[in-house]
Amino acid sequence: MGEARDETMGREIAHGKRLKSLMLGVAAFAASGALAGLAIHGAPHAAPAPAAASGACNKDIGITLPPGFCATIFADDLGNTRHIVVAADGTVYANTWNGSSYFRGTKPDPAGFLIALQDTNHDGKADKVSRFGLTAAEGSKGGTGIGLYKNAVYAEMNDEIVRYPLAKGADVPMGKPEVVVSGMPLGGDHPMHPFAINAKGQMFIDMGTATNSCQPKNRQPGIPGAEPCVEKETRGGTWLYSADTLDQKFSPAERYITGLRNGMGLSFDSSGRLYATQHGRDQLIQNWGKLYPDVKQTVELPSEELVLETKGADFGWPNCYYDNFQKKLVLAPEYGGDGGKAVGVCAQKTAPVAAFPAHWAPNDMTIYNAKAFPAAYHGGAFIAFHGSWNRSPAVQDGFNVVFQPLKDGKASGNYIVFADGFAGPNKASGKAIFRPTGVAVGPDGALYISEDTKGRIWKVTYQGAAGAPLQSAPQPTYETQAPAAGAGETASLLVPDGATAAQVAHGQAVFKGGSCGACHGADAAGGPVGPPLNTGSPIWTDGSLGSIKTLIAKGVPAPKQYRSPMPPEGGAQLSDDDLNAVAAYVWAVGHAKK
Repeated sequence: MGEARDETMGREIAHGKRLKSLMLGVAAFAASGALAGLAIHGAPHAAPAPAAASGACNKDIGITLPPGFCATIFADDLGNTRHIVVAADGTVYANTWNGSSYFRGTKPDPAGFLIALQDTNHDGKADKVSRFGLTAAEGSKGGTGIGLYKNAVYAEMNDEIVRYPLAKGADVPMGKPEVVVSGMPLGGDHPMHPFAINAKGQMFIDMGTATNSCQPKNRQPGIPGAEPCVEKETRGGTWLYSADTLDQKFSPAERYITGLRNGMGLSFDSSGRLYATQHGRDQLIQNWGKLYPDVKQTVELPSEELVLETKGADFGWPNCYYDNFQKKLVLAPEYGGDGGKAVGVCAQKTAPVAAFPAHWAPNDMTIYNAKAFPAAYHGGAFIAFHGSWNRSPAVQDGFNVVFQPLKDGKASGNYIVFADGFAGPNKASGKAIFRPTGVAVGPDGALYISEDTKGRIWKVTYQGAAGAPLQSAPQPTYETQAPAAGAGETASLLVPDGATAAQVAHGQAVFKGGSCGACHGADAAGGPVGPPLNTGSPIWTDGSLGSIKTLIAKGVPAPKQYRSPMPPEGGAQLSDDDLNAVAAYVWAVGHAKK
């Protein structure tokens, strides 16, 4: 990453510190239920939202933007909206994933997972919203990827890429889909299949990995990676197919690049170069703590990446990860790494074009090939970061859209946070108000941003000076009111026999501040990675304090309903006191009065 600037990390850490000071102010009274008493102005869902962004045009939109940019809420309450694409006539198409293992408790719309949205009166808001495609009753589970090519809507559905032809002048397809590619791998940590189609009809599809780092026992501490990593034959890379050909079958033979753990964002620049984002691997601290004694630094490892794909490239997964402090790929501990010094085979792997803070989760990316924004944005990448769940013991972060300048296939400057405030005051995966998942550029040069918590889409336009430089979005601010007395305090929880109220309170602090809360939600109500613990129904235990403690100590290597295992002690390397306290707290929330 020769074009990256050393000050990038420092600049963003400074940005993080400013946000952290805000978050600490919220966290200071979160333990006593303060979040329940937040009163934020302008939130249409009675949920916290940041104060207005720059200018009256941005009032009550839920995010902040740089000066000169204006946004409208293009659509709302669409469900778990994933990727989006915009047609030449301005119609926005979205894919949704309601009811999936990533979105437990949500129900798919009976009218279909795909959505066409039109702004017929040109006020920046969709006034015509139509659903189409196969329904859950017909076997569809929705998906993430969506695209347009030759008057057809292409979409990921289950293990297939399908297409829906559009009749001339129609915005909503009619009839059943045609299968373009089938038999793609499902299951594991990353079952999504985002894709991009170029003008030649080449369709590039990401196959995310089934595991974190190709361990025979996924996400378990101290387990070496498989050698060879057979998973790479069908996962962890980009595959190339033709958008013009029906009934293609997935096989290892069509692999275009390899070593990409989870390439959720794919986009072409004006010269036809293909860029992709990379989700960096997890659990360096949790599974290999002895190799990473500097916890503060290791929270920022490994980087999220923006890569330039060329045929045959190998970006290093699972053998390597990118260290943005050293500006190089280094060996992963599962493959002989020693905490960041050893390079080994990583010297022959392809480094990223640009790198970003760890665990922000880049879920989509689009190259800005339009001209409506100032020249500083032309040719650069907008990246939607879904937000972290595993930056413990640091605060979670991401939940934003950044802009990365690019020129001639390389980074041409530092990235900026272009849109901020999506999460609200509680940056946790189970508590964030909005989580960005998609970005797309319309024919008028507007930027559309989707999120998958409530299903909101924003339309961002520019009304400022033509020659304006890059400038970060203002940091969000929040207004609060005093919380209701006693709300959320552990004093209201029952205390198990053999424990104390002080242990329960300490266990809550350890739970919220570590990997427990990251996976199961800070309030133990569950998240995309771990089940809820506050339902009163024991999970993997008989409900006793002793069995809960034993389970936490041993972990859950093969969960039945959730996609990722739990390492011993949640990977947190708990002391005996902390283990006893967390067990007491889990028992207490499981016995909370409803």
